[in-house]
Amino acid sequence: MLLSSIFHRCRWIAVVAIALVINLIAVAPANATGVYDLPISPSMDNWVLDNANQITRLNESNLNKDLKQLAAATEQEVRYVTIHRLDYGETAQSLAEQLFSRWFPTPEAGANQTIIVLDDVTNNIGIKVGEETSALLSTEIAESITQETMKAPLLKSNSYNRSFDDATVRLAAVLAGEPDPGPPVIEEVINVEGTFATAEETEENRASSTWIVVILLILATVIPMATYYWYQSIGG
Repeated sequence: MLLSSIFHRCRWIAVVAIALVINLIAVAPANATGVYDLPISPSMDNWVLDNANQITRLNESNLNKDLKQLAAATEQEVRYVTIHRLDYGETAQSLAEQLFSRWFPTPEAGANQTIIVLDDVTNNIGIKVGEETSALLSTEIAESITQETMKAPLLKSNSYNRSFDDATVRLAAVLAGEPDPGPPVIEEVINVEGTFATAEETEENRASSTWIVVILLILATVIPMATYYWYQSIGG
């Protein structure tokens, strides 16, 4: 009976373990995102596809308005995509390239297009630009926008809203043919003041230390004597 009970328990443990493994295998791909999980074509009204839910509604509305105005003024279209988790083996850059090819299957269709993809799990960012856009947005500037302009707010305060806001400002200038504002200047503040004591503070500290030593010496002398006389009085 004991062996039978142990056998049944082991069998149920094995069944539960197998069920958990199957569940993990089935659920994991569903939580990941690949190019075929995204819309088959870009929206003409929504320039921001926030699958990761990292951009506030107000800021998403502002970004849509700014990108729409940019397209009207320069004929350069920029689209932002955020992803929460990528398919195994995918990167933000590879997804940006695949999505670009899917949305703009011909060189003519993608000539003035830019897609930026951000994965909020790793905060990695990919960018893909069209042929005509690359004449304005060089590889160096594109990399600087994704790796410096957008990364700075993420590293400082994990602010996705600020990240896309700053990218939009810089992209708007570059794609309009204006001088590149460049990446943000990250200042490292070193507080030198207060590291060293002034002469007056040193003298005050020295005087205080002297008085503390004197008081301790007096107490070290008085307390034993007082204790001795107290015991003597009790004994007497």
